[in-house]
Amino acid sequence: MRYLELGYGQGLSANIHAAACPGEFWGTDFNPTHASNAQSLATVSGANAHFGDDSFVDLLDRKDLPDFDQIALHGVWSWLSDSNRAAIVEILRRRLKVGGVCYISYNTLPGWAMAMPLRHLMTLHAETAGSEAQGVFARINASIAFGQTLAEAHARYFVDNPGAKGRLGSISGENRNYLAHEYFNRDWKPMYFSEVHDVLAEAKLGFACSASPIEQMDGFSLTPAQAKILGDLHFGALRESVRDYMVNQQFRKDLYTRGARRLSRLEQVERMDAQRMALLVNPDDIVLEIQTALGPMSLQRNVYEPVLEALSSNGSVRTIGEMGQDKAIAALPPGALVEVLAVLVGAGIAHPAQTEADIATAVPRTDALNAHLIERSRISANVTWLASPVIGGGVPVGQFEQMFLGARSRNARTPGDWAAAVWQDLEKQNKAVVRNGVVLEGADANIKDLTAQAKAFSESRLPQLKRLGVAA
Repeated sequence: MRYLELGYGQGLSANIHAAACPGEFWGTDFNPTHASNAQSLATVSGANAHFGDDSFVDLLDRKDLPDFDQIALHGVWSWLSDSNRAAIVEILRRRLKVGGVCYISYNTLPGWAMAMPLRHLMTLHAETAGSEAQGVFARINASIAFGQTLAEAHARYFVDNPGAKGRLGSISGENRNYLAHEYFNRDWKPMYFSEVHDVLAEAKLGFACSASPIEQMDGFSLTPAQAKILGDLHFGALRESVRDYMVNQQFRKDLYTRGARRLSRLEQVERMDAQRMALLVNPDDIVLEIQTALGPMSLQRNVYEPVLEALSSNGSVRTIGEMGQDKAIAALPPGALVEVLAVLVGAGIAHPAQTEADIATAVPRTDALNAHLIERSRISANVTWLASPVIGGGVPVGQFEQMFLGARSRNARTPGDWAAAVWQDLEKQNKAVVRNGVVLEGADANIKDLTAQAKAFSESRLPQLKRLGVAA
């Protein structure tokens, strides 16, 4: 399997996948600092990875570039010039294999329609009223403050678009690095689904489905009246566009294929039965309610609890076929098991799992990468993911949880020992635990809080990380 990521940022997710999955991984990001970080992580894990800093145009001229089974671009498409988007289409046309898959995410209309004037205003203010000497964050803060001044003066745009004032309020609390990319990037172009669909057709790609499982199920996103309207439309650009209007879609994550063929019913069933699944979280922590386009939605206990029970029993991984043999699951309506699993995957509760052979291949690499990231957690909270060889991807693990794992790997035996070790690292850096917005003072208060966290981690989180191969 050959995989290419276009615009990998700091390279963390690309490296987690390169370490956790079998195959050959390539990627490019125009920022050489990003490329340096990505290359260093690949060296640590020993993955078969090639990360560079070519532009998309320069990448087209690479003579050593192979053809790829998968090409991914996340948070890239909407923030590029037209010429760079054209280069991506040409990369897809030349380098995605027949039968290959493209993952693409982008800002979408009509969801962005109301906020586009707000974004234009703040960008214009930052460019004309601000100065380079202020720095990016200061210009962002000044632009937000200017927008709030207009809203308080009842500028007609805010009066006629009451949601804009709410959007401005939420923007003020966002991470400034995120805002610099999302709102203050030089190039920014939300697009309708049909526009992206038509452009990618030039590379012989066809829309397959949303990459979000829950968005593939109308019952979790549409009212009965909306579902009926959509059901009367043939599959294609019109249907997806109408759906975006139904939910006022703002951000899409889609899969496109090159030369898709439909499986027969028997092939579908056999492949689905062979698919392995793993539980990502502690069963006791699961709340049977998810957020959907229609708001919070409760999940039926009599349907979901048997599947969760099957996922949490008999080891860390089970095939769908095996779960289907359980008496309680066999009694569910036809198709219920697959739908439940899709919802659990979409909610971040479950995840497809790799074969035992692929897991064995990944373990040495994920162990090496995780050890490196855990060591870095002693000085930085920036990385909150570790690699799982079981699911072939990342698992969220907070800074203190990583530090507990690090102390444990250095033969600290009890949660109290882990807490003491973490406190030593914090104290050396003049840092402390922050609880409910208050910085704890003194060793006793910090160690008490850390010990409670370590005990909870030992009882709940650690067993799950062991099952996912993140911890030994």
